[in-house]
Amino acid sequence: MLAFVWACLLLIITPGPGVLSIAGLGSGFGFKAGQRFLWGLWLGNLLVGLAVIFGLEAFIFSVSYLPQVLLAISLGYLAYLAIKIALAGSEIAFIKSKRVPGFADALLLQAVNPKAYAVNAALFTSFNFWPDHPIEETFIKLIVFNTVWIPVHFSWLYAGATLHKLNLAPNIQRSINVFMAVSMVIVVILAVFSRP
Repeated sequence: MLAFVWACLLLIITPGPGVLSIAGLGSGFGFKAGQRFLWGLWLGNLLVGLAVIFGLEAFIFSVSYLPQVLLAISLGYLAYLAIKIALAGSEIAFIKSKRVPGFADALLLQAVNPKAYAVNAALFTSFNFWPDHPIEETFIKLIVFNTVWIPVHFSWLYAGATLHKLNLAPNIQRSINVFMAVSMVIVVILAVFSRP
């Protein structure tokens, strides 16, 4: 079980679309806006985990064209989020967003987030520490996973929101937002090119 806890921590803490988007939202829009997004990410990730546990994920990815469709949607949606984060606080009036990405946006992100499926599949299909009791083991895995997931994501949100509260010069804040947005896109591109 200790190996499972370490795997949870290492797989969740590493930057992926969810982690980077929550840090970017914190940096661009502040802690309160980021909290709504965080809880959407959490519910979306829980639903992805349940899809893995009940075999729905395996069925979805067995359809030959569906992984590419989900990947295309994921890339498009992450590009949209990256642009919103990059332009947060921008003075360019014709592209300034009036709506901060929220709960539903995060839920959609997790539904198409390739890292969410990969992490959940790795954790819930491996690390069999109680093989004679699969239901209890799965329940314990869900508790441990969420016990790690929630504070890790709040930490990333706090880090981003701390940058937001520093009241940095507009050009520095914009540079940070752009860096967060570009990092999100790079992580997805790396995930695309590292696929078998």
